Amino acid sequence: MWKVGILGATGYTGVVLLSILAYHPHVNVTLVTSNTYRGKKLSDLFPSLSGSFEGMLEATDDDHRGKCDAYFLCLPHGTSAEKTRELFDGNARIIDLSADFRFEDLSDYEKHYVKHGAPELQQEAVYGLPELYREQIKKAKLIGNPGCYPTSAILALYPLVKNRLAEGDVFVDSKSGVSGAGRETKLGSLFCEVAEGFRPYSVGVHRHEPEIQKEIGKFADIRVTFVPHLLPINRGILTTIYGKLVTPSTTKDLLNLYQTTYRDEPFVKVLGEGVYPDTRFTRFSNYCHLGLKTFDDGRFVVMSAIDNLVKGASGQAIQNMNLALGVDEKTALDRMALYP
Repeated sequence: MWKVGILGATGYTGVVLLSILAYHPHVNVTLVTSNTYRGKKLSDLFPSLSGSFEGMLEATDDDHRGKCDAYFLCLPHGTSAEKTRELFDGNARIIDLSADFRFEDLSDYEKHYVKHGAPELQQEAVYGLPELYREQIKKAKLIGNPGCYPTSAILALYPLVKNRLAEGDVFVDSKSGVSGAGRETKLGSLFCEVAEGFRPYSVGVHRHEPEIQKEIGKFADIRVTFVPHLLPINRGILTTIYGKLVTPSTTKDLLNLYQTTYRDEPFVKVLGEGVYPDTRFTRFSNYCHLGLKTFDDGRFVVMSAIDNLVKGASGQAIQNMNLALGVDEKTALDRMALYP
């Protein structure tokens, strides 16, 4: 059994990690931490975990070196890099769910986040999107887990940009459930601020735009405009992307390209013609659903749906851990979405 630790276990991503790892046959969660709730029993805070995780929360600030074979860091941007410096020994696998190790270019990271806390480790990191970087992830000791919005957008665009079929600008219109804002108390996430409303936010300045741009830019000279919206639902992301093809194509032909590209991907489902993604059918699952439509003049629309807390965060982190530990990547993750 592999020993696993979760640092920052009482946020949404930490709790979802625990709820999935409870069904993992090859790992044992031996360390859970929280500065806010240190000394408290995990199952007292989250009765849903009762019977599976009865341990006490340790302080995140304590020294946890050498305790685990794999660590999940569910910590704030900047803090995570500092903790990674402490834990990194070239043996344990570290999966960071912050943005600290998602950018190859530190200046790009520091422009949109904070001063990096462990720049000497940046070259060790692999961007943790298995559909693009599976072989690198298998050998990695440090994995930067992608953002939820970028996961939905990059998977939707990858077949197009990989084959250089799109040109000009693409417009990424994403809607997310409120859990994407995290568990901390924030005015904009309060029930009365969200219920029965629907709004864009961080237009032109959201920190996930440069993450999407740097990955898409590896394949094609395309400018991304990203606009996120807040939906009055708990979880899920629906992303709709608009752009223009280099050469007009039928919807059927483009769907064939997507099906071929993702044929061997266990967690990407390309839907049939005229069937479009719906967050209801990815809830609580590690799946990404893709749909698309083209027009005679070369315009295209590609759509994706994921659960922002699973494929958009904790599920993908476990998929990365599985790959890095040499375990079947589907382990504990190949559960069907729950509907209704």
